[in-house]
Amino acid sequence: MAEPLSFLHVDAEHRRVSLDARDPAFYRNPNAVYAALHARCPTFFWEEQRQWFFTGYDLVNGLLRDRRFGRQILHIASAEDLGLPEPQAHLQNFDLAERFSLLELEPPEHTRLRTLVNRAFVSRHIERLRPEIAALADRLIDGFEKDGQTELLSSFADIIPVTMIARMIGIPEEMGPQLLAWSHDYVGMYMFKRTRADELAADRATREFADYVKGLIAERRRAPQDDLLSQMIHTEHKGQFLTEEELVSTTIVLLNAGHEATVHQIGNSVRVILDSGLDPAALFRDETATETTVEETLRICAPVHIFQRWALEDVEVDGVRLKRGDKINLMLAAANLDPARFPDPLAFKPERRDGANLSFGAGIHFCIGAPLARLELNTVLPLLFRRLPGMRVAAPPRVKDVYQFHGLERLDLAW
Repeated sequence: MAEPLSFLHVDAEHRRVSLDARDPAFYRNPNAVYAALHARCPTFFWEEQRQWFFTGYDLVNGLLRDRRFGRQILHIASAEDLGLPEPQAHLQNFDLAERFSLLELEPPEHTRLRTLVNRAFVSRHIERLRPEIAALADRLIDGFEKDGQTELLSSFADIIPVTMIARMIGIPEEMGPQLLAWSHDYVGMYMFKRTRADELAADRATREFADYVKGLIAERRRAPQDDLLSQMIHTEHKGQFLTEEELVSTTIVLLNAGHEATVHQIGNSVRVILDSGLDPAALFRDETATETTVEETLRICAPVHIFQRWALEDVEVDGVRLKRGDKINLMLAAANLDPARFPDPLAFKPERRDGANLSFGAGIHFCIGAPLARLELNTVLPLLFRRLPGMRVAAPPRVKDVYQFHGLERLDLAW
């Protein structure tokens, strides 16, 4: 069989794949690659990454919940035992922040931190923010509606999620641009294209970010307010309070996770809806239609494409033998395109009733901010299309030149 894509090389017999994640043909349209992988090699060893990857929906869903795998490994084995490299001096600030990150911990530490934070993100508390989100979106649209055009990311998508998560935590809104800058540098550490310059930028951003948060913590210790940071500082769980290191890491991860993916998803969703040719008025005709439309955009253009796990013991998965300390990659975005779960998976069909997507993960590390992200998308997308009924893409969208997070660099619109 001829290769379906010239830059993708698949050895299905040995389950080996060669693919340059920095190739624009890939990161601009990863869905085409995922479709080819589902057809030929859904579980594979990615030669360039030197790790195993899983794309099948049932496999990914199961592995996200499988306690034989975890987000950390050094709680059960030493780096020396596993042959892992020593920590690098130029990443000491980043490593310290990651050490106490909700995303990187396993029980019991994860349980303690998540319990203290989770109550602020449950749906019944988040729902009260709907009028506030709508008012912010309306104000932003007021600023560019008369122009007949806008670049949506900078004028709208970048602003809403970071403003809302900053308000929840208790950070002044005027810090928004600085928070975005720190976050962009920080998440550069997760990209496949990572360079030494990216690492230095991430460590510097982490140091500045942490210093700012420490100052904020000191203020809230002296004068608590009605915000999430004050709650985290002054609430105990089984007689324990969060340490300063845990408070800093948790605040950083909430700020990053609380807006980075949603920024991408607003842009991705608008692009997909406009490209579909479907009538936005019908897609957002009522609350139920809005919810199904949003879920379909999350399925077909997820913002986060991979979540990694360590094998905590020797284990076999789908015929792949893994040793304790091996790292595997769960391809959330590819699982959302599994034809065994979602018939005609590359088609945008808001009327689907094929079950839940995996864009927010699953298991104990299911995205804590999912209710907030869904509320923001369900609020701002219908409002945007209602306020700008003639909206169209004015120039070819520019996709960010990274893989793992998927989003746009620019989305120029006109009406």
